[in-house]
Amino acid sequence: MKVSRIALLSVATLTVAQPHHHAHRHAARHGSPIEVRAPDVVEYVPGPTVTVYKLNGQYISAADVQDGIASGKYVIDGNTISSVDQAPSIIPSASTPYSALLPSSSSTSEAAQFFQEPTTSPISTYVAPTTSSTPVAAKSSSAPAAASSSYGGSGNINADFPSGTIPCSTFPSAYGAIYIDWLDLSGWSGIQNVPGFSPGDSSISYIETAVSGSECTTDSYCSYACPPGYQKSQWPTAQGSKGQSVGGLYCNSNGMLELSRTSVSQICTAGVGNVKVQNKLTTNVAVCRTDYPGLESETIPLNTQPGQTYPLTCPDASDYYSWESLPTSAQYYINPNGTSEADACQWGSKGFNIGNWAPVNAGVGKSTDGTTYISLLPNTPTNPDGTLDFCITITGDISGSCSYSGGTYYQDGVQSSTGCTVAVTGTATFVFS
Repeated sequence: MKVSRIALLSVATLTVAQPHHHAHRHAARHGSPIEVRAPDVVEYVPGPTVTVYKLNGQYISAADVQDGIASGKYVIDGNTISSVDQAPSIIPSASTPYSALLPSSSSTSEAAQFFQEPTTSPISTYVAPTTSSTPVAAKSSSAPAAASSSYGGSGNINADFPSGTIPCSTFPSAYGAIYIDWLDLSGWSGIQNVPGFSPGDSSISYIETAVSGSECTTDSYCSYACPPGYQKSQWPTAQGSKGQSVGGLYCNSNGMLELSRTSVSQICTAGVGNVKVQNKLTTNVAVCRTDYPGLESETIPLNTQPGQTYPLTCPDASDYYSWESLPTSAQYYINPNGTSEADACQWGSKGFNIGNWAPVNAGVGKSTDGTTYISLLPNTPTNPDGTLDFCITITGDISGSCSYSGGTYYQDGVQSSTGCTVAVTGTATFVFS
């Protein structure tokens, strides 16, 4: 059967004045970045991505794509696109910048919101995955998942990475990176091909997303997962010329892996360490972090097991990736219990409540003012009506209360349609029960 290949053009934005679903409330904002601005000032933040399609050099509408797939004329396959009807949410927005906080009032009992709105400014071209005769369908999450993949291994996570000496064909598990097999990217969590870019250039003008079955090859940034409590430390100073984020080790012209952030010699570094997640259920719960900077897909796994507690990696904004000089936090997708990490930590499909359609997001980060803020948030606009079949409560040394039950969020005991946020004064735990 002849299969037509459809190129996917991603369009991202820098905007203001529309509510975004990553909200943080500052219980005590003394010294926070927002204090230096008037309450009505909004800072530009990375926007969401909309999607258009290109076939044989010509743009075609989403309706034509959908009709073509229904009739068998077109096929889109792989882990970048799983169904046409979810296309507007294919590329998730970047992790939330703290300096984009806008206080809704001077009262600390109300949430500060992040603002984003789509425009038509092109960001980069993303190529559709290699096609096949049958699109990949989402898997049901009704059965209990298998045990978690090993997050430890024999590698030395504190060892300096020997930049420029390891072939790009060798996944760096010996230095703490976690091999991910379900994406079929040779263990990497994402690969960004950057032909025409040379280290030292001020920005990266062309970025192509590698498809399932690809390897880390010359002129690519190859991203990776780290164990619980740790996070990727590597990203280049040069970022996308239109605002795209880029992260990972660099595969140089000699086919060797290089540090892209040479100020840090380990490829995995510890987060703040005062945030945890505890699973009190009888089945696993997969919590998937957005791979940021990088492809910004939810491919970084934490498969919590019954009765176990894990560190939930919390970045320190003063020493973590910044987007156009704005500090950023981490975003997690919380999946229905019993969903395997292989199903959860990649693109999902509408109607299955997993992957990028997981009902609940968690926001985690230590602000530049020194305060850690953590949130439970609805996955809006992707899946605002989705619900989890268990409760989540934030416990510990926190300001106020934040919980989720039966599809409803509670801020200090009061129902909240936008989620809830607390400041952490010591340690805090997301408890699944």
